[in-house]
Amino acid sequence: MARSKNYELNELLVNLFNNVMNMEAKAIITEEFKDITNNDMHIIEAVGIEQPKSMSMIAKRLSVTVGTLTVNMNSLEKKGYIVRERSEQDKRVVLVTLTEKGRKAFFHHRDFHKAMIRAAVKGLDETEMQTLIKCLQQLSVFFESKE
Repeated sequence: MARSKNYELNELLVNLFNNVMNMEAKAIITEEFKDITNNDMHIIEAVGIEQPKSMSMIAKRLSVTVGTLTVNMNSLEKKGYIVRERSEQDKRVVLVTLTEKGRKAFFHHRDFHKAMIRAAVKGLDETEMQTLIKCLQQLSVFFESKE
C-alpha cells in the first residue's frame, strides 16, 4: 500500500474516532439526560437490560477496576439510573440493575448506535459488508492485543 494510502487511512480512522465521540456526546446527552456523561451512558449500556450483572462483570466489560466503577455507580445510583443489591446466593457480590430511568437511557443510547450502523452500511452489498466486518475485526484484534 502506498504511503499516501496509509496516510489517508490514518486520517480517516482518527477523524472517524473523533467524530463518533463528538456526535455521540451531542446525540446522547439530551435535555432529558443532561445529568450524566457519555461515560455514564456506556456504563448503563454495560449494565444492560437483561438479568442483573455483578460489579466485576461490568468492570471487566468496560476494562476498568471495580474501584473505578464504584465511583461512577455511586453517581448513577444517586441520580436514579441504577440500583445495587447484594446477591442472595453470595452476600459479597453486588448486583446492578437499571431503573426505569436507566432503561430509558439505555434505549436512547441503543437507538443512536442503530442509526450509526444504518448510516455506515447504507448502500453496501453483501461482499462489501463482509469486507467491512473483516477490517473492523482485524482492527479490534489489534487494539485488544495492545491492552
